[in-house]
Amino acid sequence: MMNIVEYTEFLVKSITKEPDLVKVQSFESDEESQIIEIIVHNSDMGSVIGKNGQMANSLRTLIQAYAYLKNLKKVKINIDSF
Repeated sequence: MMNIVEYTEFLVKSITKEPDLVKVQSFESDEESQIIEIIVHNSDMGSVIGKNGQMANSLRTLIQAYAYLKNLKKVKINIDSF
């Protein structure tokens, strides 16, 4: 059974050219939510965001649906590059 960080890492690594450089962390935001931080290599930022942000929205939807199905806290997703 995957936790939400492993699930997010799996999704993001499957769409990047540099999967070894993907880093996913989870932080508690408050009582009701947590923040998932996705950090990818600069060259992969376009793949992760997608045209008009469609890929990022899709990732958010999948991750939030996973959290909902597993009865986890609400999830906020931040995507950044280095």
